[in-house]
Amino acid sequence: MPKRSRKKGKQLDIIELASAITEEATNPRPEEKSGDEGKNPAAVALGRLGGLKGGKARAKKLTKRQRSESARRAANARWESVKTK
Repeated sequence: MPKRSRKKGKQLDIIELASAITEEATNPRPEEKSGDEGKNPAAVALGRLGGLKGGKARAKKLTKRQRSESARRAANARWESVKTK
């Protein structure tokens, strides 16, 4: 005979559920802020400029063997995520 859980689940109260649905429908969530709001546009542009230069500068600095090893690790990480799904 299978064992039954001794804990009882939370009972669904229809009135509480209806109240929560009504509250959600009548009081929608405030709009979420975008990531750039409140930031200095010049600083954002400067950060983006550095980000655009970064990958090319790093690749130029690495040796062929280091680039190859980095690419191998990246490929392995991509395939690992496919295997776990």
